[in-house]
Amino acid sequence: MDKRTISLPDEHASYIDQKVKSGDYASASEVVRAGLRALQERDRAIEDWLRHEVASSYDAMRADPSRGIPARSVFDDIRARHALKEKGAG
Repeated sequence: MDKRTISLPDEHASYIDQKVKSGDYASASEVVRAGLRALQERDRAIEDWLRHEVASSYDAMRADPSRGIPARSVFDDIRARHALKEKGAG
């Protein structure tokens, strides 16, 4: 196993210490390994999503561009939703 020395912000170091102190993990190394496994899993999930869902949607749009929504309509809708949220918050 490769040994590394890393620098962490106080917030991250405290979080690791808390996880070890609570008994969730036996050591700081276990906490870091669990975090890296979670990051790898997230990266795999994003890659799968891009390959399967995004790529197939892109292919479908290329095959039939009429299925798309004009960018102007999308931005108009976003602006309208934002205005409603601002109005509700005020």
